[in-house]
Amino acid sequence: MIYAEKPKTIRVMFTPFRDGLQSMFGGKTRFEDIKPAMEASAAAGIKHFEFGGGARYQAPYFYVGEDPFETMQKMRDVVGPEADLQILTRSISGVTLTGQNIKALSLQAKLHKQYGTTWDRNFDFMNDVNLLMKTGQPIVDAGMHHQVCVAFMGLPFISTKAHTPEFYINIAQKIIDSGVHFDSLCMKDASGTTPPQVVYETAKGIRKILPPEVPLWAHTHDTASTAVACYMAAIEGGADGVDLSVRPLASGTVQPDVRSMAHALKGTGYSLDVDAGKMGEIEDILTKGLSDYVFNPVVTSADARVVGFPMPGGAIGPNVHMMVKAGILDRYSEVLEEFPVVVEAGGAWTSVTPGSQQYWLQAFNNVLYGRWKKIDPGYGKSVLGYFGQTPLPSDPEVVKIASEQLDLPVLDTDPLEKAPDVLPEAKKALEERGLPTDEKSVFLVAAAMVPGKKMELNEGIRLLSGKPKIDLPLKKKEEPAPAAAPAAAPAAGAPAMPAGPVVSNIKVVENGVERNFNVTIEMPGGGAAPAAALPAATAAPAAGGIKVMSPFDGDSPVVDLFVKAGDTVTAGQKVAEVEAMKANHAVKAPVAGTVQEVHVNIGDDVSKTKPIMTIQPS
Repeated sequence: MIYAEKPKTIRVMFTPFRDGLQSMFGGKTRFEDIKPAMEASAAAGIKHFEFGGGARYQAPYFYVGEDPFETMQKMRDVVGPEADLQILTRSISGVTLTGQNIKALSLQAKLHKQYGTTWDRNFDFMNDVNLLMKTGQPIVDAGMHHQVCVAFMGLPFISTKAHTPEFYINIAQKIIDSGVHFDSLCMKDASGTTPPQVVYETAKGIRKILPPEVPLWAHTHDTASTAVACYMAAIEGGADGVDLSVRPLASGTVQPDVRSMAHALKGTGYSLDVDAGKMGEIEDILTKGLSDYVFNPVVTSADARVVGFPMPGGAIGPNVHMMVKAGILDRYSEVLEEFPVVVEAGGAWTSVTPGSQQYWLQAFNNVLYGRWKKIDPGYGKSVLGYFGQTPLPSDPEVVKIASEQLDLPVLDTDPLEKAPDVLPEAKKALEERGLPTDEKSVFLVAAAMVPGKKMELNEGIRLLSGKPKIDLPLKKKEEPAPAAAPAAAPAAGAPAMPAGPVVSNIKVVENGVERNFNVTIEMPGGGAAPAAALPAATAAPAAGGIKVMSPFDGDSPVVDLFVKAGDTVTAGQKVAEVEAMKANHAVKAPVAGTVQEVHVNIGDDVSKTKPIMTIQPS
């Protein structure tokens, strides 16, 4: 049992307003719904909040229709000028999912400082010290507290070369030796899969080499129900601060509740710098503010399986929401089972964003298309060196496949030198549309740019044009059933019911999961009923045409169209692409023929019941 000979206060960073929102809802929450709880938290004396970065940079304007920088400023106004407000950045990726150059990262740091940030926690999912050093400098130059990270993860396979105490301590020593200025160091385990003993040995080892005036922080998630034990181990090893949350945005995929940690420390000589007795009031206000949101059991519950699929709580939440939207949540367990394969083949980089998303998408592709048949661009670039050096060697065969599919060579130079300068392109896109070209607007567009993604789908362009996409995980409101209308008499000479097969769409909701099915009903009797005689609620097969549908049951946006009405196509030809799980998926022509009609525009949502186009078979 840990015990402090001299009383020691452990500092708390309060996480419900960033990590809590991300882990539970993918960050898709309106500011006004959390504002009262943030006001109560400030009134309760909390002085250190996490409020931006990660998915809480992207989600506000990708899905909520809110400017993330303006939201950060509103949070600063709520908590006052004295509180520390912290963001999370991802080394070479910054607050994006792609590699950025130093110019973009410097603008990012400038804007974060301008909109109220005082602390920047910067991590690198490869634990590449060269990238940590170079991407940390803009944070220092902007005048923020620079908290550098050593990223942790429990491996789903056995290795004595990576993700051990010696491995982590060596990274910390390299950071110290690099000469980059940092104000604190965080042991960051985004997946909550590091065993407490590894946490303790690492904390003890880092504390020995860390200058005594530099705080040592610990961050983990409670996905495997071990967060409090890991924090106890970190504190015993010398940690000075921990990350905690409050119900209903605590435990499960988030951090432990303040009250759990305060209780665990009773009688040890350690205490927290926040009042656990004030958590009940904050919880009540937060629960009321989020009463319209759906709390998915997958993200609110602990899941011991995470030790075999080291996925961050902050990534499980968004991915579950995306799988529900795409109607493929039934494949969740299959994706988890593929995780150890993609982790080992990739080279065991740490499962934090964007690395966790790369693992997830590659596991998803392996399940959907067959192992290594479709390489996720992010995963492929990681094994090819475009995000830095992998901790363990990547599988040579996977490297070869990735190079062939992506048409990219293995990179053996500094990734920052290969990162594209996207700021001019973003500014040009704004100019072409008559939109503001101030630094914030340019960065909003640049941070949403992904190779191959059409500019009309860029979330920054959509927000600044007043056409943001709103996708909130809200409860469906019950609508009163309409009064039954008297049955109309059939027209003279018309059959009472269709005689041929009728195709109908059936929606099934089970445990909060919505699935759509096409059901063909064979009607009794002979003779064929004309299509016009079919009830309005049914859909007859297209007269002489084949409808082309999305491969996903749920809604997915169309991101590209490769044909138009009148074009001739061959069976198996790619005619469109839809997006699901932040990746593009081909839609192929089921038959050879001529495109009769294209029913959608780029950006429209489609599903297995909303056709993309109709093809007249040849």
